[in-house]
Amino acid sequence: MGYAKVLSVGLAGVAGHLVEVEADLAPGLPAVIISGLPDTALHEARDRVRAAIVNSGQKWPNRRITLNLLPATLPKYGSAFDLAIALAVLAGSGELPPVALDATVVLGELGLDGAVRPVRGTLPMVAAAARAGHTRVVVPAGNAAEAAVIPGVRVHAVDTLHRLVAHVRDGSPLLAPPAHVPACGPAGPDLVDVAGQPLGRRALEIAAAGGHHLALFGPPGAGKTMLAERLPSILPELDDEAALEVTALHSIAGLLPPGGGLLRRPPFQAPHHTATVPALVGGGSGLARPGAVSLAHRGVLFLDEAPEFSKGALEALRQPLESGRVRVARTRGATEYPARTQLVLAANPCPCAKPSGDVDCECPPLARRRYLGRLSGPLLDRVDVQVRLTAVRAAELLSTDAAHESSATVAARVVAARHAAADRWAATGHRVNADVHGPYLRRPPWHLPARVTTDLRRRLDTGSLSARGYDRVLRLAWTIADLDGRDRPGHDDVAEAIQLRTGEVA
Repeated sequence: MGYAKVLSVGLAGVAGHLVEVEADLAPGLPAVIISGLPDTALHEARDRVRAAIVNSGQKWPNRRITLNLLPATLPKYGSAFDLAIALAVLAGSGELPPVALDATVVLGELGLDGAVRPVRGTLPMVAAAARAGHTRVVVPAGNAAEAAVIPGVRVHAVDTLHRLVAHVRDGSPLLAPPAHVPACGPAGPDLVDVAGQPLGRRALEIAAAGGHHLALFGPPGAGKTMLAERLPSILPELDDEAALEVTALHSIAGLLPPGGGLLRRPPFQAPHHTATVPALVGGGSGLARPGAVSLAHRGVLFLDEAPEFSKGALEALRQPLESGRVRVARTRGATEYPARTQLVLAANPCPCAKPSGDVDCECPPLARRRYLGRLSGPLLDRVDVQVRLTAVRAAELLSTDAAHESSATVAARVVAARHAAADRWAATGHRVNADVHGPYLRRPPWHLPARVTTDLRRRLDTGSLSARGYDRVLRLAWTIADLDGRDRPGHDDVAEAIQLRTGEVA
């Protein structure tokens, strides 16, 4: 028989597409031709596959081999098709019975010695196979744990091409995936370590409860970084849907911890201020890779020393913050990644960054305005909570009082507030207050009476708040009410929300 077909999966962003790897062996001058829009790594598969087959003790067919990857109009990337190509060639040459591979999806990269090596994106590829109705998959042993988290799929692991060939020929057993162990990761820093800063703690708790973006301004040593790093510790664990999304993104990026499994902790990304636009929002040649804003999906993206980031990188975040998605367009197509993250900005008040702040600052007023002016108005308009921290006092830093609340204590209140918001907005499909569309908040039954929003409406009329800012203050007010156990925000809740939004001190 000169024809065989093996199923595999290709990725376009986080979406997987079933790919049929066809092999046709015909008389003629020995050659290998690959069609179906392969990239460079896939073009080089001909050499890897040939060496792997020979070094696994199999015979390489000296015929004209045409390999086609269907659908031919979908670009194919990476080395995950190596194993499927090898099986298709061996089945087409008559070395393997092709019927044994029917309805089986095969993934894996081949080494020259025939070893099957792990590939990125195994989890979303297996999920795509399951959606297409294929419940039997063969994956590299190093990817078996992450593949096994997809329900309803029988996962078979292989470490060498020789083992898989023996299984297809005589039914010898393949490797079983390891027992499922949740990939929780190490526990992060605790909020109990933060000295003083009651305003910063309150802002952090409100941001966590409502899913709001947060900006922290203050002198060095005030605790901006400490607070931001502890935000994930008070966020709820990811549910199944969110955990699958986050784990798939980290699988594509090759960042899953050893052992695979679903990531249950909200991710935390803190790129350096020299990060480029592609590093933040995604990019690269060929298949665009997820950037930091997507790797922080359902978690926290922390930009320390935010004014030091390039203007282009900061402005590139505006659209993802609004829509919760990143769409990276390239000449060969567009790639879309989810990017629903909480942004945390931290900035010193001026370039000299004297620890005592305004007291010893040597910067002229124009330099101070220019420094913070690097954070554009449209970007800050998307940040719900903007607070200015003061330097920590000696009494606060050296206090032995154990009254500081731990992350676990604060997290319990955050969970209760999120449950209240989720119950309230269940009919709209929203889960946190920060995601609720403004028109819902300005119409019955959620419209607040005029006596509650008098100051807010005055600020809108005078131009000190934009229409977007008006809605964001309302969202903050609802979050404050949820944290304090009230059904609806009152005048004091709106007043505190205005202070948090504008950075004013009560």
